[in-house]
Amino acid sequence: MRAMIVYESMFGNTRDVAEAVALGLSIHGVEVETTEVGQADPGLDRHLDLLVVGAPTHALSLSRPQTRGSAAEESDEALVTTGDGLREWLELLPKGEGLRAAAFDTHVDKRIPGSASKAARRRLRRRGYRPVVPAESFFVSDLQGPLVDGEVERARAWGTRLATAIGANGPSSADGPLAEPTAQP
Repeated sequence: MRAMIVYESMFGNTRDVAEAVALGLSIHGVEVETTEVGQADPGLDRHLDLLVVGAPTHALSLSRPQTRGSAAEESDEALVTTGDGLREWLELLPKGEGLRAAAFDTHVDKRIPGSASKAARRRLRRRGYRPVVPAESFFVSDLQGPLVDGEVERARAWGTRLATAIGANGPSSADGPLAEPTAQP
């Protein structure tokens, strides 16, 4: 089975969650490619079994050029995503034709009414993708992070849940050792 995780990340927290989700999937024998949104081809390989998307929550939804600009002004460090974000990438996706999908986000550890993951999940559904689990949020301690204690482990467990949702049974003993998920910038 094959999965692709496409993420947008300003300060590295969403990237860290994407990598943990990839590990959870790979433990169950899913071949995973993890790619920063600026490097991801929206054409998608039609042999995928699962598309996972993740982004930070900005102004209760997916980021926009203005909110990414504000994030850049807040940081003394280089940003992970410097161009278009997940919102723009999702608009370029081909019709999903039932391809299974999932969405996650990161946001400050407070109850808020909106999230990037719910917005991404709605966009995926409108384009014909079939969500396999509800949208998921992972929490950061403040605007720039870090992730709240336990969130990396929870993200890995969510990856395991995704593997189960797509019917991955895990590698057999004949498969040999698990390969690490493939990460691209």
